[in-house]
Amino acid sequence: MDISLEVNGRTARLSVDPGVTLLDALRERLSITGPKKGCDRGQCGACTVHVDGRPVLSCLTLAATVRGRVTTVEGLSDGDRLHPVQQAFVDHDALQCGFCTSGQIMSAVAAVAQDVTDVREFMSGNLCRCAVYPNIVAAVEQARRTSAAL
Repeated sequence: MDISLEVNGRTARLSVDPGVTLLDALRERLSITGPKKGCDRGQCGACTVHVDGRPVLSCLTLAATVRGRVTTVEGLSDGDRLHPVQQAFVDHDALQCGFCTSGQIMSAVAAVAQDVTDVREFMSGNLCRCAVYPNIVAAVEQARRTSAAL
């Protein structure tokens, strides 16, 4: 089936099987490697991307069903200028092995945009094998303060 995806501001036309996930289309067909294939069951959050600003698990989303704009971690920065959440993750050393980082950042961006008060609850669907959770929460809190000041 022929589909069109708008990813990080660029339109891509693909021919895919109906059962291809958004994650596989991004990674295997478009060479976008930010979203990670962790559990492939929607339980770890490593594959989190945004569709029209809403966080979705790309391993559970069929590519053919996507009708909005897809943003991956690669689409957050403005050239060399990091998104405030990305910068906060750097400032707070909110990563260790880095495997979960892109999914964590995408969920954190949504938490900041929605002005979530319970960051831990909102981010509970994103697992970190290295258990850097206190630093991740601190990064999200910094990004919330930064975005509130803008």
